[in-house]
Amino acid sequence: MEKARPLWATPLQFVFACISYAVGLGNVWRFPYLCQMYGGGSFLVPYIVMLIVEGMPLLYLELAVGQRMRQGSIGAWRTISPYLSGVGVASVVVSFFLSMYYNVINAWAFWYLFHSFQDPLPWSVCPVNGNRTGYDEECEKATSTQYFWYRKTLNISPSIQENGAVQWEPALCLILAWLLVYLCILRGTESTGKVVYFTASLPYCVLLIYLIRGLTLHGATNGLAYMFTPKMEQLANPKAWINAATQIFFSLGLGFGSLIAFASYNEPSNDCQKHAIIVSLLNSSTSIFASVVTFSIYGFKATFNYESCLNKVILLLTNSFDLEDGFLTASNLEQVKGYLASAYPSKYNEVFPQIKNCSLESELDTAVQGTGLAFIVYTEAIKNMEVSQLWSVLYFFMLLMLGIGSMLGNTAAILTPLTDSKAISSYLPKEAISGLVCFINCAIGMVFTTEAGNYWFDIFNDYAATLSLLLIVLVETVAVCYLYGLRRFESDLRAMTGRKLNWYWKAMWAGVSPLLIVSLFVFYLSDYIMTGTLRYQAWDASQGQLVTKDYPPYALAIIGLLVASSTMCIPLVALGTFITRRLKRGDTAPGA
Repeated sequence: MEKARPLWATPLQFVFACISYAVGLGNVWRFPYLCQMYGGGSFLVPYIVMLIVEGMPLLYLELAVGQRMRQGSIGAWRTISPYLSGVGVASVVVSFFLSMYYNVINAWAFWYLFHSFQDPLPWSVCPVNGNRTGYDEECEKATSTQYFWYRKTLNISPSIQENGAVQWEPALCLILAWLLVYLCILRGTESTGKVVYFTASLPYCVLLIYLIRGLTLHGATNGLAYMFTPKMEQLANPKAWINAATQIFFSLGLGFGSLIAFASYNEPSNDCQKHAIIVSLLNSSTSIFASVVTFSIYGFKATFNYESCLNKVILLLTNSFDLEDGFLTASNLEQVKGYLASAYPSKYNEVFPQIKNCSLESELDTAVQGTGLAFIVYTEAIKNMEVSQLWSVLYFFMLLMLGIGSMLGNTAAILTPLTDSKAISSYLPKEAISGLVCFINCAIGMVFTTEAGNYWFDIFNDYAATLSLLLIVLVETVAVCYLYGLRRFESDLRAMTGRKLNWYWKAMWAGVSPLLIVSLFVFYLSDYIMTGTLRYQAWDASQGQLVTKDYPPYALAIIGLLVASSTMCIPLVALGTFITRRLKRGDTAPGA
């Protein structure tokens, strides 16, 4: 007798697993950036349109395939057609790449979390220099938060060519992050099912606390007004639509095989249509909710910087022109500046180069995403709050929960096909397979803890998944609609759930979603080709800022390998299947 497939304890556990996986760091650090770049409130229009025509249908498709085939990605696609095993293999390869670098973010979150208990926070002040005559030169040129990130955390090298040694502190944090993941996935759905209640719900508690705190901060309204003021002209910008589609696509975690793996542990009669709608709506609502929190904190930081800039100018003019204390204020500054320039032109011209141009608008316009937002902008705001240690602990604990929740999905996408494979699971118990996957990932992940590790992290983050996932999901959709047959799939769904398939799902699967993916694919390919030489941002310690450099040839070769290694799985496995079938047919029919 075949061993019975493990199941989720309740359908709610499955929904929590999907939410914990889909709601990740992208909701907190990518969506607010896109809002800022593409017209604030008006970005919600393309975002909601893309959710309806792409997000929901493709999420439902993956959940339905997993629940119907009751196998991980490789087995599920092999069942649909032996030639499609490569789709599952490609998903596993992409998930493997993702796991390799994604857990490094959790390692950084651990590092910042441990440092959050110090008073004052280590990133709130610059360290003194070697001979104790002033502050560290690099830190003075940059800011204390940038210095802590680039020098203390990453100890970053000037370029990708200078690899440097493994930094032992981030390396230990990475081992800790992998240990935590291993403990969560140790017993499969049994242990993951319990962990997801925490990883899915705790970030919401922290976001809610942060929202209440954020709205009470001085200047929060400036940030919120900036976010919700729509710039309608951005609706005509194709990049806004492309980024909305991409954000929905990656935020839901389509194509990695995680959703198929999770759905394969469902009861066959489970209503996965309802769950697909709940998860996609919750995921998008979380992005908007997280943006409100981020922009209230953004507003506070921008107002704080703007006011301290004004105070410096006021102090400079008061001292230079022997003005009465308290005479110069923010409200009369421009007027007095005009008067001083006309009354004392030569003296004013001497001081003029030191007068900074303070602007709240330009402070709010500085768009940052990814690790820059999480580890530089947020820490900049936190250090200026009262009881900053508490807010820092809460924030990095939330990042850790979001990161671990997504890691559970990534590892499930790798482990489910492996534990489904009789060849592997007959030799090794589930715990050993999980341990091996974690150990291999952790060992390779050590690359990201070297001095050039952050540059390699960016390469994986930018190129390991983009094109591959679009191709995987395109093949998935076409396979279900045209190879397996939409009518056949519809009758399968009706037999499973007792529910008739709506015309909306059929129209999206058969036409709209595949066309959208093709157009995204074409855009990304042409964008890569048009860009010419690919470039990256390197940290220049002497200037205390980022500079743009060209990737060396070997880095370009690795980028090519990353993209090719997953995408080529699909045609290569199909070709291999075709050849082995022809050979078998040749063996069984010698007279042919």
